[in-house]
Amino acid sequence: MGAAALKPEGQTERPATSATPDVDVAIVGAGLSGIGMAAHMQMMCPGSSYAILERREQIGGTWDLFRYPGIRSDSDMHTLGFIFEPWKHEKSIADGPAILDYLNRIADERGIRRHIRFGTKVLSADWDSARALWTVKTEDEAGTRRSVTARLLYLGSGYYDYDTPHDAQFAGREDFRGTIIHPQFWPRDLDYAGKRVVVIGSGATAVTIVPSMTHKAAHVTMLQRTPTWYAIRPARDALANALRRILPEKVAYAITRFKNVRLQNLVFKRARSQPEKVKDYLTKKIKAALGDKYDAKTFTPPYDPWDQRLCLVPDADMFEAIKAGKADIVTDHIDRFDATGIQLKSGRHLDADVIITATGLRLTMGGKIALSLDGVPMNFADHFYYKGCMFSNVPNLVAVFGYLNASWTLRADLISDYACRLLNTMKAKSAHVATPVLAADHGLVEDNVFDFSSGYLQRALTIMPKSAAALPWRLNQDYVYDKAWMKASPIEDGILALGRAQPAAQAQPQLEAAE
Repeated sequence: MGAAALKPEGQTERPATSATPDVDVAIVGAGLSGIGMAAHMQMMCPGSSYAILERREQIGGTWDLFRYPGIRSDSDMHTLGFIFEPWKHEKSIADGPAILDYLNRIADERGIRRHIRFGTKVLSADWDSARALWTVKTEDEAGTRRSVTARLLYLGSGYYDYDTPHDAQFAGREDFRGTIIHPQFWPRDLDYAGKRVVVIGSGATAVTIVPSMTHKAAHVTMLQRTPTWYAIRPARDALANALRRILPEKVAYAITRFKNVRLQNLVFKRARSQPEKVKDYLTKKIKAALGDKYDAKTFTPPYDPWDQRLCLVPDADMFEAIKAGKADIVTDHIDRFDATGIQLKSGRHLDADVIITATGLRLTMGGKIALSLDGVPMNFADHFYYKGCMFSNVPNLVAVFGYLNASWTLRADLISDYACRLLNTMKAKSAHVATPVLAADHGLVEDNVFDFSSGYLQRALTIMPKSAAALPWRLNQDYVYDKAWMKASPIEDGILALGRAQPAAQAQPQLEAAE
């Protein structure tokens, strides 16, 4: 679409016999996934048009939504950053504002911003087989509805519900006289100076919030039901910063990225093959960080490392806060909230002025967009993943769901590259449609798409696409393998069917095979 406007709903559409869309690609979301796809298109498909449909008024997605104290990446920016754009900051574990600066710079330097339609919420998208295009319905903040047609729909809308987080229902909430906050909706004017804070949860959000709030709060307590495995690492990558001083920026970035990808991959595989050794290693690091403040009950989870994602503790900041007496961790179950804090099932009471419910996210697929195929509602759970980004028997749809054991952007880069190669192949073949074809009697063996025990993942199993035990019908969790495989695997692999749309006037539209 570029400079083209979205069409007001009710305006005359192109005749049904036309297969010419308003844009070649409609990208949903202007976060890491959407900006990455736009940049790849400009590098790899300069003749193709696109529009980014973004419900918020700013670039950034997750990094613009979350505003809680200390918001930062839980992956290093040499792998959370894009493959095409070096991370130039000294800190490799970056805070939210630095990540937003990175994304905004890319959007401005590459001319992406003019393709973004801010304040545009995507309500639905329907695939029209006769015209071989998607009709995307949107709504702005004033309630005005519009539509845009696209050949390919690219969902870069993230993986969780922006409107409704997972918020555990604790008895007695209404009795608490203090302030209760979910991190997803952090108030800008919250004053917690000199106050007692309890953070419920032990995941990445809680681990970030606890040390960040100790600078102002009287005391911060992390209340955990179950201990978590922590990984301590420096916020600055010494090798990366040394290489940047002696090598060109892109070369230094590529070397650091290669090193960090391989290290992530090694740690994950070692955790799966030799969990006891990894437990010992992580425990020794925590003991060294805490000294006589170490307590085995608090820091020994009942599961193996990487059965849930490791929580990153840069520069051991949370452990430093515990040693300084500014924070502590309590392992217990909540009985109820009361007027002055939280009553625990053990009989202990935690006094609090502010309670932070860092109880997790609610996953969603495709940004809660109502998808349909020729008017028939589409359910992701009825389809298998294809190459980690498309779906069985669904034409011209690509969606990004990043790695659980590595940086989100690693898969987003792979998918953007694949989608651009697909677009170029379709153009060369004069094809309008690309469908991963799976027969009804496929005989595929299903595998758990989430081989992790995290609650937020397990709660989402019923809405996720299916994943088979073997490629290409699998959401794989091995970036090193996937990168080589995706590059070597041809677009026309005998599974992906390319075709053309016939005129809609025909009673039963079929696809003609592309030459």
